[in-house]
Amino acid sequence: MKVSFPSYSENERFARVAVSGFLTQLDPQIDELADVKTAVSEGVTNAIVHGYRNTLGEIFMQIRIFENRHVYIKIRDKGCGIADVEQAMQPLFTTAPEEERAGLGFAVMESFMDKVKVRSKLGEGTTLILEKTLKERV
Repeated sequence: MKVSFPSYSENERFARVAVSGFLTQLDPQIDELADVKTAVSEGVTNAIVHGYRNTLGEIFMQIRIFENRHVYIKIRDKGCGIADVEQAMQPLFTTAPEEERAGLGFAVMESFMDKVKVRSKLGEGTTLILEKTLKERV
């Protein structure tokens, strides 16, 4: 599934609903679905708050399901980009301290997903890849 939407803060909820609706075909466990929705929420919020800063842009989201219940989610923006990805992924680091941001978005994503990858280029945007293999239903 591919979807794009404007970087309005209320679209963070849309992203959660979109990923949740798409993944229902796998009949995921409630806790796993909550984990994925939380990670997506953090990723989209990062794009809105940090990628586009006080401007409007477009967020692109792609969700794929592979064999063995492997879920792949790509969230991409064409915002300002991240100067130092390694530093940005450190807990408590934030580029928006005036907005009382905790700087835990990447740490939250890493705790809920099996893999988190970030690619970014200044002035061109950021791509976030989230991966998780859902448990088999018994």
